[in-house]
Formats: sequence, structure tokens, C-alpha cells
Amino acid sequence: MDIVVHPLQRTMSVEPGVNLLEALRANDVPVSYSCLAGRCGTCRCRLIESPAHRPALADDEGYVLACQTFVTAPCIVEIPEPDEVVVHTARIIKATVVAIEDQNHDIKRLSLKPAKPLDFSPGQYAQLQFTPAHIRPYSMAGLPQDDTLEFHVRRVADGQVTGYIADTLKVGDAVRVSGPLGSAYLRRKHEGPMLCVAGGTGLAPILSIVRGAIATGMRNPIHLYLGVRSERDVYGRAWLHDLQRQHPDLHVHVVLAAGHAADCRSGLVTQAIAQDWHSLEGFRAYLCGAPPMVEATTLLVRQLGVKPPQIYADAFYATGP
Repeated sequence: MDIVVHPLQRTMSVEPGVNLLEALRANDVPVSYSCLAGRCGTCRCRLIESPAHRPALADDEGYVLACQTFVTAPCIVEIPEPDEVVVHTARIIKATVVAIEDQNHDIKRLSLKPAKPLDFSPGQYAQLQFTPAHIRPYSMAGLPQDDTLEFHVRRVADGQVTGYIADTLKVGDAVRVSGPLGSAYLRRKHEGPMLCVAGGTGLAPILSIVRGAIATGMRNPIHLYLGVRSERDVYGRAWLHDLQRQHPDLHVHVVLAAGHAADCRSGLVTQAIAQDWHSLEGFRAYLCGAPPMVEATTLLVRQLGVKPPQIYADAFYATGP
């Protein structure tokens, strides 16, 4: 039985029922993966034509997670461009809280000192376990070469985990870090313009992406839109100004859903983007934040010419109280 791999134009001979990711790896096909359990989305690829077993998480356009897909008949599979591949095998490491700092009225910056380095690509996230009952995913805001891991946490009303971080967690406490996870990581080979859209603490992975682009010498124009509810929800301006000094082609727009403030725009980030751009053809789009914002922005940027495979998004879904 044959599997044809695009865009490499490779043909693999495999046994029926083979796991797609295992087949790709066994045939030395460059493919991204991490958790191997269907949680991180890193091994996302597209089945162009196939009666293969497709799990419920497959979308209408044929995208599946290779680690969860078993091929039962000849098919064609489309993988990300080889120069976009990252492989960071997910692992669990121990870390210690070294700082918990207020950033505004409800957001804290959490810094952890890992016992061992955590290899990840800018834009990915990790699962943090504070106690057996307090576990949540949070995005890294820094880079893998940093001495500490940086996370941004917004306190949610009646939130069990965010309340624990705000009221109980203290410097010196131990935290288990599992990762990296996520497919919305920086594509380093891209030389065209980048659109980075963050909602609230979605700024954390966007900061990681911009920091990563600068650290690796990328000269791409970067257009960053930060959407928040009101002026008091704005944070990270000093970091953004510092990044603009390092990268003069970084353009920052802070957009307030309600109210007005100096150096801020009013409305929704989708409105701001639509006002600024008639076409985003040639862009890569990185979207991080609450699902309604990510979904609305995804629809908009597709209408403006960004191809679906070049939209990278990890929505912040609530996973419990």
C-alpha cells in the first residue's frame, strides 16, 4: 500500500492500518511532532484523498493529527514545508517559582527556574502542574535559551487555578512543567511580513515569537495588534517599546474594546486590521487569545488573502474552574 507525500513527491510503501506519524518517521520524512498523544497539534497535516480512519478532531478540509491517524488504504498526505519542521519531544521537568509579579490589576508574570532546559519553539506552550488539583496550560513568553521560563496569568473570576496562583503560590514552590505543546510557533524561514494578533495574555506567545524573530536575525516587517477590554487591561508596553527599539520594522497597535486612551485605538482588533489592510497576501499570521477573537480574526485574514496553512493559532480554551 502506498502513501504519497506532498510537497516532497515521495512515495512510501506501508502496511494497511499503519499509524501515519510512525510511517512518516520510519521513512525519514521531515515532520513536526511533540506530545505523540493528540494534545499538542504539532503533527497536524492534511489528507488530500483517502478512506483512512479519520478521528473526530479532523476538520472539514481534511486536516488531521498524524499521531492519531491510521491509514487503511492508499492515500495522499500533505505535510508542512520541510523548512518549517520542528521536533521537540514533549517531556516533564521540575521547576521552581522564582518570581510572581503584578503586571496590571489582574495579570501576573510568573517566572520559573527549570531544573533542566526546556527546548521549545517561540510561540509554544506547556502544561503547568502546581498541585494534583491545579493544572493548566500556559504559553511561554520568552525564549528557550533564557535562564527562566516566563508565563502570563490573568486571574479569572472564581478560577480555581488562577486564584491559586494569585493567592497561594509563592516563591520557592515546585512546579511540574510538561511540554512543549502547540503548533503556532515561529516559522523562521519565512521572509515576508508577519501579522501577530494577541488578545489579553495571548501577548505571551506573541512576545516569544517576536523575541525569537529578533534573536535569529529575521528582518521581516512585523505588525502586532494587541486587543484588550479597556485601558486598565493594557500591559507589556515597556517590553513592546524595547522590542521596537531592537526591530524598527515592528509596528504595534494597542486596541481597546471599550473607552479611549492615548496611543491606543478603539474598537476590536478585527476592525483595526480591516481598516489598515485591503490585502494580506504574502503574510504569515500568528493569532493567540480567546476563541471568539481567534475565530473572527482567522476568518478576516483568510478573506484578506492569507492562505489557511499560513495561519497559526492556539486559542485559549477554558478547561475547568
